[in-house]
Amino acid sequence: MSAGSTVERAFAAALFSADGDLDTAASLLAADPSADAELALRGREFVRRAWERGWQPADVIRMVGRELEPAHAGRAARLIRAETGRYATLPPRWPDQLAALPADEPRQDRFSAATTALELYRLLLRLPAIEPVGPVPGEAVSTPVAGEPRTLARIRALLAKAEATGYPPEAEALSAKAQELMARHSVDEALLAARTHAADAPVACRIGVDAPYETAKAVLLDAVAGANRCRAVWNSAFGFSTVVGFAPDLESAEVLYTSLLVQGVAAMTRAEAEQRAGGRKRTKTFRQAFLAAYAHRIGDRLTAVAEQVVDGQDALLPVLAARDVAVTGRAQEMFPETVTTRMRGVADEAGWVEGAAAAERARVGRGS
Repeated sequence: MSAGSTVERAFAAALFSADGDLDTAASLLAADPSADAELALRGREFVRRAWERGWQPADVIRMVGRELEPAHAGRAARLIRAETGRYATLPPRWPDQLAALPADEPRQDRFSAATTALELYRLLLRLPAIEPVGPVPGEAVSTPVAGEPRTLARIRALLAKAEATGYPPEAEALSAKAQELMARHSVDEALLAARTHAADAPVACRIGVDAPYETAKAVLLDAVAGANRCRAVWNSAFGFSTVVGFAPDLESAEVLYTSLLVQGVAAMTRAEAEQRAGGRKRTKTFRQAFLAAYAHRIGDRLTAVAEQVVDGQDALLPVLAARDVAVTGRAQEMFPETVTTRMRGVADEAGWVEGAAAAERARVGRGS
């Protein structure tokens, strides 16, 4: 029996049958080592099809992690590395996603490895089409891809120090400086594009919003995106938000969201420990209320900081207004039907008070 025939019979039994007989299919593959190369090749094809339906490497790994086990994520990572290795250049943001892929799958016996592959392929086949946020490997990139701006590198360094320090006043000062650089970088990019009549247009990226307390995290990301002149649309079923905006603002929003989430979770952990030391046991409700208040208050403060940066600069207003219109239009084009999500289950007063206080301490702008 040929390797191709073995794989076809296994797929017919496990992937294209209503019964989904994994055991029979895995037994066929385990008994035929010559089918391994064909099985891997077909896996790369499934990965490529997922990309053509709008998924990117980080999206695939996130979905596999939500639905399956670490071994499946390792197998998916191996397939993604193999498929992307075929291309001389990759779309923007893909190299960073590849660098963050998990390790290869652990060593398994042949039957278990075949079962893992089939379960992964079944998930890949069922991934629906989603809104694309960029080209796939092999497609032309419409805009040149430059290295990371020096300003963004400085922002990353400042926020990394803010996350690492155990001294709150130092973290506040570092976060304030980072936000100031971020806002000014956005304004400078907008003015440069206006002066040079650059053919600049909004783009999009996806940012993972993981459980637990994903609603509060999505609200925080929405607040950060709005303050950076972007729009965020949360897909709760797939565990990510799509953020639309001009490229420099997207970078800033992602960096700031990641840092504020790290700082917020650290503050929540400290506050929860203090509550438990006082005899409190209801940690889940406390955490949920804490992060909800943190996201709400951070949103208010970020909006105020963004307004301070352009206050009194009337010449900026038409430029920024035009970019806001472009971003809103692109978001509506990508997502013509959206609904507003209400945050439920926030009923812990102590958690809300502590979360709001933590947001106040996470100083985000000059004079705040």
